[in-house]
Amino acid sequence: MKLILSLVLIGSLLLLGYVIFSRRMGFAWLTRLGLHMVLAALGIYVVNFSGLLTEAYIPMNPVTISTVLILGLPGVGLLLGIKLAIL
Repeated sequence: MKLILSLVLIGSLLLLGYVIFSRRMGFAWLTRLGLHMVLAALGIYVVNFSGLLTEAYIPMNPVTISTVLILGLPGVGLLLGIKLAIL
């Protein structure tokens, strides 16, 4: 079973590498991902330290940053709404 899973992993990595480099994407997507991660963290930081909602604090951890990374600024609103609903 481990052999089969290892072969699937190696095959997937090879196909992913083929897709990335055949489309001439190179490593530009890493720059965009990094920029989006910084903007997601900045959005959470603004909510936490703006002083508009003193009772709500959204922790900066991989889960919250990933949520904002995927959903964008509405993700900050979603996390804020969940936090206020739990309080």
